[in-house]
Amino acid sequence: MEFKFVKIAVYVPSSHAEKVREALAESGAGRFNKYDYCSFTTKGTGRFRPLKGAKPFIGKLGKIEKVAEERIETICLKKSLKKVLAAVMKVHPYDEPAIDIFPLLNE
Repeated sequence: MEFKFVKIAVYVPSSHAEKVREALAESGAGRFNKYDYCSFTTKGTGRFRPLKGAKPFIGKLGKIEKVAEERIETICLKKSLKKVLAAVMKVHPYDEPAIDIFPLLNE
């Protein structure tokens, strides 16, 4: 099945959420018909433990960390996905950010 759009969900510390939203929009995500900068945010708590070799932005190796995070959801054209992800990676503070990508079948 072919699809034109994907939905992207990025988890980011609240302190960097606006930078990530800006990067998403400026790289082409969040555009739909006569609108741009479209996104939806859910606030929550991220939990993780950095292991050996990690370079944590927040927390210490071997210690479980809890962080106020936001899940930013938006859409982008499938053909623009690499460009959008590259823009997010430039501004996201984590060395391994959690990013979900879903094909949109209901265009």
